[in-house]
Amino acid sequence: MEALSSLPLLLGGSWTSGVRLYLTVAVLGFAGRMGWIGLPGDLKVISNPLVFIAAGLLYGIEFFADKIKYIDTIWDSIHTFIKPIGAAALGFAAGSNLGPVAQIPLAMICGTLSGGTQLTKAGTRLAINASPEPVSNAVVSTTEDGLSIFVLYMIVKHPVIATVVIILVLALTVWLFIKVFKFIKKVLGFLFGRKEGSGQNK
Repeated sequence: MEALSSLPLLLGGSWTSGVRLYLTVAVLGFAGRMGWIGLPGDLKVISNPLVFIAAGLLYGIEFFADKIKYIDTIWDSIHTFIKPIGAAALGFAAGSNLGPVAQIPLAMICGTLSGGTQLTKAGTRLAINASPEPVSNAVVSTTEDGLSIFVLYMIVKHPVIATVVIILVLALTVWLFIKVFKFIKKVLGFLFGRKEGSGQNK
């Protein structure tokens, strides 16, 4: 029963972790501290002020780094490993009351959802950074902030509606993932094909 009631938190938190890991920990930790949401299992540890304040400070750094062209790519490269591990750790902690048989699958599911979201985000940013238009990066980053805050708000205040919203967001992420990586594959194919063509001309 606890696992079902925690479904919006686990699914939504995994998705937002792939976009904004530190914001997710900060918001859910603060919400747990205030009693607005019940954090399952050992996930209660993030309601410790030291944890969610530290996460908030890291999000402050990410907020600015993610809006600077090319700096965001470096940030994404580093967090391609950090975010899935962080989400897996959150999932593992959330399932502590269910035992290792449930904790390990939860960790894998949360890590995979976060990793897929992070790869989609990073791929989208690579495509945007290839554009000469400088405003796009900041606009997309701000949109990601807003969408993450919206999903986290829904998890805390309207968990049932949040489940529907999260499923739609996950479906959109999968669609975007396919589109972005088709685009990247096309660009790489064009670049490498051009290089091979140049070599043959010589």
